[in-house]
Amino acid sequence: MLNNHLSRHAQQVLTVTQGKAHLQGPGSDPSIARSWLRCLEDYHLDPALAMAPTVLEHGRVLESRERLQQVLQIAGGEMNSLHQQLCGAGHAVLLTDARGVILNCVTAPTERRIFERAGLWLGADWSEACEGTNGIGTCLVERQALTIHQDEHFRGRHTGLTCSASPVFDPHGQLLAVLDVSSARHDVSRQSQFHTMALVNLSAKMIESCYFLRYFDNQWLLRFHLQAESVGLFSEGLLAFDGEGRICAVNQSALNLLGVGRGGLLGHAVEDFFDCSLDQLLERASVDASASWPLRTRHGRGLFALLRGQARRVPSPAPQVAPPVTPRATLPGLCLGDAGLQENFRKALRVFERDVPLLIHGETGSGKEAFAKAVHQASQRADKAFVALNCAAIPESLIESELFGYRGGSFTGARKDGMRGKLQQADGGTLFLDEIGDMPLALQTRLLRVLEDRLVVPIGGEPVAVNVRIISATHRDLLERVRDGSFREDLYYRLNGLEIALPALRARSDKSQLLDFLLAEEAGGHSVLLDAPARQALLDFAWPGNVRQLRNVLRTLAALCEDGRIGLPDLPALIRQAPVPAAANESTVPGEFPLDDAERLALLTALEQQRWHMTHTAAQLGVSRNTLYRKLRKHGIAR
Repeated sequence: MLNNHLSRHAQQVLTVTQGKAHLQGPGSDPSIARSWLRCLEDYHLDPALAMAPTVLEHGRVLESRERLQQVLQIAGGEMNSLHQQLCGAGHAVLLTDARGVILNCVTAPTERRIFERAGLWLGADWSEACEGTNGIGTCLVERQALTIHQDEHFRGRHTGLTCSASPVFDPHGQLLAVLDVSSARHDVSRQSQFHTMALVNLSAKMIESCYFLRYFDNQWLLRFHLQAESVGLFSEGLLAFDGEGRICAVNQSALNLLGVGRGGLLGHAVEDFFDCSLDQLLERASVDASASWPLRTRHGRGLFALLRGQARRVPSPAPQVAPPVTPRATLPGLCLGDAGLQENFRKALRVFERDVPLLIHGETGSGKEAFAKAVHQASQRADKAFVALNCAAIPESLIESELFGYRGGSFTGARKDGMRGKLQQADGGTLFLDEIGDMPLALQTRLLRVLEDRLVVPIGGEPVAVNVRIISATHRDLLERVRDGSFREDLYYRLNGLEIALPALRARSDKSQLLDFLLAEEAGGHSVLLDAPARQALLDFAWPGNVRQLRNVLRTLAALCEDGRIGLPDLPALIRQAPVPAAANESTVPGEFPLDDAERLALLTALEQQRWHMTHTAAQLGVSRNTLYRKLRKHGIAR
């Protein structure tokens, strides 16, 4: 029976794509016919093939979720609300990244198996190139809200699904995610999806707006609409600008209300589009703006607006000297209680202001991106873009277009208007290249040329000048990779203007201060206290995942905390049951065996200098690897 159904559906697809479509049926919709044709000619898919969707490895799913952490936080509540509005039964609410990989799913627990059998797994790749015509994948290509109803799917195995999807764009107009509602019920009609599609589209716009507001939390943000009562709703125009009044970003509603294309706004003075000066505009600003006021465009269109930001009565004079490079005690997302870390930050900021590239080395999760972002925010480029790219988390086939961008129509499936790569997005600001050691060799050559010429050549496009500063990071030994030929030596020395070694969490002297710092951040303004035994257990734990692991544990503890207090029983079993470090059990007096203490210190120093590369450490100490391992066991030293 199944094979007959797949065969009939495959025949229907072939009939449509061969230009023999009937006036009725799924092929009568031009967008469906276009998608089916792409599936056959560009992706070479078989509509009768009943294979399960590709599912990413767990680690890659976690990396993808980490990249979209803010979006997932914002979307979580909206997805639950959407599921409730749809009365829950028979629906799965999904959020994917811009590649079509499912990163979150909300459905009734009793129905989870139904949707998993349909292929809607966490980590499943529902791009059009993998699964053919479907709500998520076709939405990514068409860049607009749409519904794919049952037989409109390309693959016969998906014809039991009805999917309504809407794109979520970032403040720069780039596709950020896709919000989708899928139903596995066979009695769903296409007409009944109009209501579902409207709710999905509304929820996607809400996520977009919330992300925009959070993304520009420290910028001037103008919110406006034709009706006063609509300011603050999802349909409002959003426009962010810097302290000099230059427009940084706008949403689609703002473009519609002003009647100007994105390229005609970005980088221009905000007062070029509104009938008032920048000073007059800034006088109306308020940190907690809630009351709107009339505002006219240069073309005389009447709007109502409010401006979020610190009110400024007198224009601030331009600074005559460079700001001091002494770091503040705390920076957003960074704790500098460790003296060595603070000194590293001071040096990094000094050289970064002189356009010297930084190379940050540290274990996975040790806070390399937070350090880089703090340097950017403390520098004179703080009001410009900070763009991060994880070279290890993006497939090799995608990293080139991610980094350099491409011209519209330069390859099959390319967006009509092309895409600005990370280098162009970071123009005027900072590009952070995480896990630079995993960048493919061919791209290393192109990146080196960009650093030398300050020109970016998008795929299929012409050279574009960029003014960008580079901060790189890796947990790998780049010199070792240079020796084995997997990393270019000239690029290594070009990126390594100053190398900063971030300590692992277990080696930081400010663990207690960092614990309080992160708990306060994750508690979101609520008072949460740690009992003494719980605090000690957290401080004694080895934290192989470093600061990232600690932050995730504290986030969970803060979310589950009901009475404002976290006790030892609340901690994960992994931490509660961890063995107490040897130092805490030693009954000997420190310094009782000075030769042993000196040997242990020499071992730790050499290991840190050689980044725990055992062969290099043994050579530095003049011993064999076997002797080194024996001494490490003797002193209880483990990475």
